[in-house]
Amino acid sequence: QVQLVESGGGLVQPGGSLRLSCVASGLTFRTHVMRWYRQPPEKKREFVASVSESAAIMNYADSVKGRFTISRDNAKNTVYLQMNSLKTEDTAVYYCHAHDSVPSSPHYWGQGTQVTVSS
Repeated sequence: QVQLVESGGGLVQPGGSLRLSCVASGLTFRTHVMRWYRQPPEKKREFVASVSESAAIMNYADSVKGRFTISRDNAKNTVYLQMNSLKTEDTAVYYCHAHDSVPSSPHYWGQGTQVTVSS
């Protein structure tokens, strides 16, 4: 079955950095657009960043532009999120998402990894 497993979350001070990873299995990774979402405490899940199948196109939420970088390694079935200059408002559970862009295809989600930005 399809699995998306995130790692790399933790507690970091404001201004610090973290790198999240998401390893995918059970799917053809190179045919899937990969995205990161996050859900802050008591708020709805929101889009953070996406990377196209070949890594040619990346998109970011305005709130993270210039601070976060999404990348992928299709040989390792892994997508990354490098987070720099972290702010307290970046505190959230971060989720990995995969979809092959066919409307009827299933959406896959990871279990999430907690990122807490606090002094």
